[in-house]
Amino acid sequence: MEITKAVIPAAGLGTRFLPFTKAVPKEMLPVLNKPAIQYIVEEGINSGISNFFMITSKSKEALANYLDSSPCLDMFLQERGKDKLLDKLNRIIRQANFTYVRQSEPLGLGHAISMARHSIGKEYFGILLPDDLIFGKQPGLDQLIKIARQEKASVIAVQEVPREAVSSYGIIAIKKQITPNLYQVGQLVEKPSQKDAPSTLAIIGRYVLSHKIFESIDEISGSATDEIQLTDAISNMMNNSEKVLAYKIQGQRFDTGTPLGWLKANIHMALQDPDYAPAIKEMLNDLGSININAHVVKPKR
Repeated sequence: MEITKAVIPAAGLGTRFLPFTKAVPKEMLPVLNKPAIQYIVEEGINSGISNFFMITSKSKEALANYLDSSPCLDMFLQERGKDKLLDKLNRIIRQANFTYVRQSEPLGLGHAISMARHSIGKEYFGILLPDDLIFGKQPGLDQLIKIARQEKASVIAVQEVPREAVSSYGIIAIKKQITPNLYQVGQLVEKPSQKDAPSTLAIIGRYVLSHKIFESIDEISGSATDEIQLTDAISNMMNNSEKVLAYKIQGQRFDTGTPLGWLKANIHMALQDPDYAPAIKEMLNDLGSININAHVVKPKR
C-alpha cells in the first residue's frame, strides 16, 4: 500500500488570534524560527508524502506564496552570501507538489476533506491538521502510515486527555485493544460530557483514511443541517463495515490553534535549540524566583 498524498485543511479564519489573523493566516504564525505550516509539511515529507492538497480560503494566499519558489529573493541572498537562509525551505519546495483548493464556505472539516476527492482517487491518504504540531523521534503521520499498511485499515491518532477536558474533543469508544497503543474503534463521540465519555482517548489532528471516507461524507451530507463533521463521516464508514483503528501517537503534541498552546510550542522549541535554550532557561528561572519571592510573607518585626 503506497501512501504519498495528504490533505491539509487550512481554510479556518483563526478567530482566536485576531487581530493578527485579519491579515496573516494563523498557519503562518512563527514557532521559533519558521511558520507552523512548515513543520506540518516537513512532517508529511518525512513520512513519505510527496503530494499535498491544501484546502484554503481567499484570505490564505500567503500559504501558497510561502511554499513557492522566489527567484528574485534567491538571487538577492546569493549575491550577499546569505543563500543558506532559505536552504531548508527551498528543499521542501523541490521535494513536494502543492495543490491549493479554495473552500468558499466554512462548511466543516468533512466538507474540506471532500474537496480533495478527485485528486486522491481510490487510495489511502493522510490528513494533517495544521493546528496540531507533534514533536518526537518518529513523525506523527509516519506512525499512522506504518499501521495502515500493516493492518490495511484507516487509522486515527489519539491522545490521553484529562477527563475534565473530554468535552473539547472527539472521543473514541474501544471495541478491542490490539497492542498497548493500538485499538479498534467501536464508536466516535463528538465532545461528550464527562459522564458520557466512553474513554479519555481524544482524537487529534492526524489521520490516514481510506478513499471510502468520501462516500461516507456524501451519505451524511444529505442529512447535515450545519457543518459536515469528519468524525460523523468516519462513524458512517464504520457502520458500513469499514475497520477503523486508533493509535496512541508517540511524541509531544501542541495545539497551536490556541494562544496558550502556541506559546507552549514556542517555549518547547526554544528549549531544544542550543542557541536559545540557555537564555530561555535563565529567563524561566528568573521568573520562577520572582514568583516565589512574590509569595513569601515577611515576618513582622
